[in-house]
Amino acid sequence: MGADIHGFIECRSRWAEPEDAWSAAVDLDLLYLGRNYDAFGCLFGVRNYAGFAPLAAERGLPEWVSDAARADFDDWGSGAHSSSWIGWSEVKCVDWDEPGETTDRRIHAYEMVDGAWALVSKAAWSARFAKAAGLPLHPPTGTADYGRTDWPEGTEWRDGDRLYRVERMTRREAVPTDGEWKPVWSVMEALAAVHGDENVRLTVWFDN
Repeated sequence: MGADIHGFIECRSRWAEPEDAWSAAVDLDLLYLGRNYDAFGCLFGVRNYAGFAPLAAERGLPEWVSDAARADFDDWGSGAHSSSWIGWSEVKCVDWDEPGETTDRRIHAYEMVDGAWALVSKAAWSARFAKAAGLPLHPPTGTADYGRTDWPEGTEWRDGDRLYRVERMTRREAVPTDGEWKPVWSVMEALAAVHGDENVRLTVWFDN
């Protein structure tokens, strides 16, 4: 079952009274339409197959969450999980070149395109990969990754026009500069320019 992200960019006006009065500035659903587990894992530790040290995992809703965010979260009831938040002051200081703490649990598959290897998929298991790696064609009961973090980074298997490789991702690969998250960061940056870095945050939760 897939996981999707929900939430709001929240802002506390520089002139707000009281100081804990946060407002929902933009619904995240208006800015982010993707379902990228690499980004979810990198940012919030959800579906963290790539083994990142999450930037902001399981913090819960902020103490002074906006009314709109609280109401939307409550509407999800038991369907909502992994609520958290991250401030713009944190986002702007991220080392996007930082690698994951472990190699990716999924094997990266490449095909030759115009003379170069091009990534076509990342998967925990496939029969074709198992055959190329000399593994059983069906995964052991209860697992689909064969404990593959035991394989050294850079380990490769070749099967005709397909190359399989054990890799370690960077945060930039999970959250590309010009990728799906760019509109979110742009709005947060614009609000921070007016109200201050410490007064802008992204509050989120997930559903399955």
